[in-house]
Amino acid sequence: MHQEANQEADQEANQEANQEANEEATRSYYDSGDVDAFYDAVWGGEDIHTGIYTRPGEPIAEASRRTVERVADRLAGSLGPGGTVIDLGSGYGGTARRLAERFGCRVVALNLSAAQNERHRAVNAERGLDGLVEVVTGSFHDIPFPDGRFDAVCSLEAFCHSGDRPKVLSEAARVLKPGGVLAFTDLMAAEDAPAEALRPAVSRLGVDALATVSFYRDRLAGLGLSGVGFDDHSGQLVNHYVRLTEETAARAAELGGRIGAAYLGHLQENLPVWVDAARRGLLRWGVLHARRP
Repeated sequence: MHQEANQEADQEANQEANQEANEEATRSYYDSGDVDAFYDAVWGGEDIHTGIYTRPGEPIAEASRRTVERVADRLAGSLGPGGTVIDLGSGYGGTARRLAERFGCRVVALNLSAAQNERHRAVNAERGLDGLVEVVTGSFHDIPFPDGRFDAVCSLEAFCHSGDRPKVLSEAARVLKPGGVLAFTDLMAAEDAPAEALRPAVSRLGVDALATVSFYRDRLAGLGLSGVGFDDHSGQLVNHYVRLTEETAARAAELGGRIGAAYLGHLQENLPVWVDAARRGLLRWGVLHARRP
């Protein structure tokens, strides 16, 4: 028994160390000036999400905002003036601002990157939303709020950066009030996609593999959440990565003046890998949602 206890303690210590290393890699990535400039030029520096496209050549920023609205639609029954929502991995704050504007609710925006958070606060102040949106620097592996604190929890393409997704989901469910709704999007692997086939694309995320829809469904149900559902928009992935590839190529000269040659070269090599994975049906994406009874 003593040996088993030591093994469990070692496993927990290793998992914690891996989680800290993963978070530091994510923080360093999003704090990078090159990354910031790319998201600003190509995505508009507001809603840096996978987009839902309605026409060929649609601006990425417009399609990304449509994704925010789809997630907001899933939260609509739980939010209004006086309501509270936490956005996990809030990025530049586009989602947080939209939720505050649409519902008049109070929003906590939790995010690792100090650089993104600084920009987020500045834009909130410019738009008169700093009274509704609180930007908190922290990790969704250890949400710094008590149980049952929020009427809703959301996240857009952030959990794919986690090396401990069960912990993230557990924390999200913990801070949700009874009757509250969780809705999130994430980049996921198809159920039958070999991990090695996705490794060239996934490597930039700092994780070994992506979750699957069945993983999220099972975990959410296991946490006692009900009405677990998935709005499947996987067909948008090809559109999105093709548009990213096109915009990066079209703006290569502009980007070359704002970001380093090494990072630009990495983008030009990596984006076609995502296009290929999407075309081969190796990826899934959409809105997962559930309610705490």
